[in-house]
Amino acid sequence: METKKLRSHIGTDGILHIQTSTDYKDTSVEVVVVVQPLDKTHLAPCDDTVLQYNAWGKPTTKKSIQEAIARMQQLRQEVALNKTSIREMLEEGRRF
Repeated sequence: METKKLRSHIGTDGILHIQTSTDYKDTSVEVVVVVQPLDKTHLAPCDDTVLQYNAWGKPTTKKSIQEAIARMQQLRQEVALNKTSIREMLEEGRRF
């Protein structure tokens, strides 16, 4: 049995969207959902900002966003082609 606690936000449409990862695959499971409204004081003790959560129920923070951006920039550099390679590919394509 796996127990997860996460926070989400129900929009004006009244639909609760839940996305979470699990170790279970290709099996039937029973899911119990308890919906309990939170007081605004529990969401942001210091100011009026609302906490945001990613698809795995983890809060997004400045650090997590910066890490994601850094990883995207790293991936961009890993898969980037230089201008010479792009020109060569275009020329090669024109031959056919």
